[in-house]
Amino acid sequence: MINGKAFHIMTKPTGSICNLDCEYCFYLEKEKLYPDKTEWAMNDEVLESYIKQYIASQKTGEVNFTWQGGEPALLGVDYFRTVIEIEKKYSGGKKISNSFQTNGVLLNDEWCEFFAENNFLIGLSIDGPEEIHNKYRIYKGGQPSFKDVMRAIELLKKHNVEFNTLTCVQKDNSYKAKEVYSFLKEVGSGFMQFIPIVERQAKPDGRTSLSLVSPEYEGDAQVTDWSVEPLQYGKFLTEIFDEWVLKDVGKVFVQIFDVALEVWYGMKASLCVFNEICGNAMALEHNGDLYSCDHYVYPENKLGNIVTDGLEKIATSSQQIKFGMDKKIKLPAYCEQCEYKFICNGECPKHRFIKTPDGEDGLNYLCEGYKYFFSHIDPYMRFMVNELNNKRPPANVMNWAKRNLTKKFNIK
Repeated sequence: MINGKAFHIMTKPTGSICNLDCEYCFYLEKEKLYPDKTEWAMNDEVLESYIKQYIASQKTGEVNFTWQGGEPALLGVDYFRTVIEIEKKYSGGKKISNSFQTNGVLLNDEWCEFFAENNFLIGLSIDGPEEIHNKYRIYKGGQPSFKDVMRAIELLKKHNVEFNTLTCVQKDNSYKAKEVYSFLKEVGSGFMQFIPIVERQAKPDGRTSLSLVSPEYEGDAQVTDWSVEPLQYGKFLTEIFDEWVLKDVGKVFVQIFDVALEVWYGMKASLCVFNEICGNAMALEHNGDLYSCDHYVYPENKLGNIVTDGLEKIATSSQQIKFGMDKKIKLPAYCEQCEYKFICNGECPKHRFIKTPDGEDGLNYLCEGYKYFFSHIDPYMRFMVNELNNKRPPANVMNWAKRNLTKKFNIK
């Protein structure tokens, strides 16, 4: 337990190795952290040690493993058959579940049969229709990946594999919100995640070989050309929300809308970026190195190695507890006074690299966009909370929204 919560680990059994070369990917260059590596698969010793320790460390009756990358499908189906065997060996009566984040291009009938047999939840990365998706999501040789991803979707549906979509919101597709949302609905995505792409780039300075730098980096660094613009991210979410609140409540689930309703209802956000304190979601590299967060795989954020140091010991170390508490402690006074602090809490520390209007460090780059979005959804959230409090379905908001829009725009 960290900060009173069970911790979660995003497991990267291939490290940063991937068969795609997405220009905006923050993780591809993590290969530079292991310059002498030639074998990137998590070996048998590390794999078994991790599964055994992770199950033992979880104090609940259900344990979820999340497999990501890089691209975990590069390891082949048999590798994950072994994963299932090891999980069963050490389950100790606990219910084990698995999530698998993939670009989809290697999926075939064998993969999908395996996923269906073992109840894997698949997260599929797709950025929108063909022209939008192929802007950045390309193979190493520059070939587009869209058609292969669409083939993967059809295979997942054919085998009745539960899947959701993860869409990276970057500068290009952020101006095409309705197009992206309509497309995702058409291809059968019932659960959508929209992840803002925000990175700063600097020339390696000798302290690290990485060019995409942390918010603590004090050298010359510029926001990348592909990063989503702050206000536009808020407008992107708002455009999709307006479509959703009129037609799709209860039928299509958008992660950030669900999380917003949780918080407006008085619950704790189920998404770490909106929690007051973080540190409960770590990243495990292929060799057993554990890092504070998937977005903080930097040398200074390495906690130790699970094989030599022990998973629970380093996951609950003072270093990691400080990492989580810093999110709250370093929140600018400007944010403390914000009317949306109750939902935002400064969002992800990775994005806190601009100054507040009064010159204080640590404001979130996306602040303007979040304020735009939260102010827009506030009346709808309040309505849905009232429905829940009166034991009525939140989906009633659709009729309420239609009536209000009819009055607002004098629609007959």
